[in-house]
Amino acid sequence: MDISIGLAGATPALTVRAVAQAAEDAGLQALWLNETPGVDALAGLAEAAAVTQRLRLGVGVIPLDRFPAEAIAARVERLGIPPERLLLGVGSGGAAHARAVVAAGVEGLRSRTTAPIIVGGLGPLVRRVGAELADGVLLNWLPPAAAAEARHEARAQATAGDRPRPHVALYVRTAIDTAAHAALVAEAERYAAFPGYAANFARIGRGPLDGSILASDPVGLRAGIAEYAEAVDELVLRAITPANAPDEVRRIVDALIP
Repeated sequence: MDISIGLAGATPALTVRAVAQAAEDAGLQALWLNETPGVDALAGLAEAAAVTQRLRLGVGVIPLDRFPAEAIAARVERLGIPPERLLLGVGSGGAAHARAVVAAGVEGLRSRTTAPIIVGGLGPLVRRVGAELADGVLLNWLPPAAAAEARHEARAQATAGDRPRPHVALYVRTAIDTAAHAALVAEAERYAAFPGYAANFARIGRGPLDGSILASDPVGLRAGIAEYAEAVDELVLRAITPANAPDEVRRIVDALIP
């Protein structure tokens, strides 16, 4: 299982650069940034690309109901992000016909970029697009057993369509400082109030904190990570810290170094 680090898309450029360099030095797989309303996560990834050589650059995820495929591809090209390092995460956003919107978006991006396309989706219908049409699936807020089930399902769908095995990544909110636990709990409660997420938590019978790592030290962090070892291909530790400062995120990165 690959290990990556994740930050909020609104993280200042100086912090993104510092964390990207630390992640590459530590041998992590990727740096992921959240795309949120009013935030251009791809611009943040361009900052990370400028100070690294190998680190993969993931965006999770750009809503296709607001940004059509041609606009996304144009942003990537304009920012000069190397497509071979980019993990282009897309999702339905608030679209009513989510599966159809994502399927059309993936097909549109195929002709415009060589970057791997990763579909973020809560429900099985959208995740199926990631397995059958895209290069992988980005999961969110899932405990190990539910994540493993989703990966098994995606692999079976790809095999049935005679497609390569999809890459399955999972965002796990992670804190290594007890001072950040309250912030993580607050974020979990915020997501639990969204109807789509609430329905997903009800479907799997688990809450958002069941898919989080609340650690107090490096030993606790590594124990939390170990629970996902057989569940997904890539674990994205979405860093939750007291002030989102570079040294606070660096503590999580440093805890991963043997």
